[in-house]
Amino acid sequence: MDKNILMVAIRAAIEAGAKIMSVYTDPDADFEIEKKADNSPLTIADKKSHETISGILSGTDIPILSEEGKKIPYETRREWNELWIVDPLDGTKEFIKKNGEFTVNIAYVKDGIPQAGVIYIPVREELYIGDCEYGAFKLENIKSISEEEEDFHSLISRASKLPVNEERKDFVVVASRSHLSAETEEFIEKMKGLHKSIETISKGSSLKLCLIAEGKADIYPRFAPTMEWDTAAGHAIIKAAGKEVYHTDEITPLTYNKEDLLNPWFIAK
Repeated sequence: MDKNILMVAIRAAIEAGAKIMSVYTDPDADFEIEKKADNSPLTIADKKSHETISGILSGTDIPILSEEGKKIPYETRREWNELWIVDPLDGTKEFIKKNGEFTVNIAYVKDGIPQAGVIYIPVREELYIGDCEYGAFKLENIKSISEEEEDFHSLISRASKLPVNEERKDFVVVASRSHLSAETEEFIEKMKGLHKSIETISKGSSLKLCLIAEGKADIYPRFAPTMEWDTAAGHAIIKAAGKEVYHTDEITPLTYNKEDLLNPWFIAK
């Protein structure tokens, strides 16, 4: 996609991350509050992030689909040949547990296919970027971007290209930290029969997809519910890294802006 528009998404993700961290690090925030309560840290952080992202992305004139806007009729959405798919705070349970494994996800989707994606990890100050034209990248120690000083090429010049080539003896399976289904456990057992040495990593939010793109994990089976905004950004980054997110047939890629926004079970590899 256009580099300038991609930079808008990058800035939106990082600024949203800062808003989330202002709540996450607030010494007066009560993380024991029921997560659906309007005054819970989760709800406040989610709203701040969503407002920040919506405000910045609205300048692109590309429609936005997120959990906040999931009631937009399909009759309206089906006319969108391009859109942003956004999760302003992915990793609800991880946020409440305060283990840092939550993300901001922004994807650009055209004709149902994720073309570009940005995932920001506020606690770690890490940024994953993927674009089908430019490739996939990871930046570390990034808290802000100066609009005057930073453009896409200077940003990428400081990034690591994905996937990272590193030798591993083990076949690595990454799975959900908080949503490990019996079917996923059965799939992992099957993998153990196919590989001499297998390691299983548990991660929250879209970090699982980031590990596939990065080359630090070989396969991510997800036989449990997810929504389009949970996967679109990570899917774009995985595609940009030369990998794919498939239906369980391991042939058909996932598509987006469907009438039913619930994803099918999938395998990323």
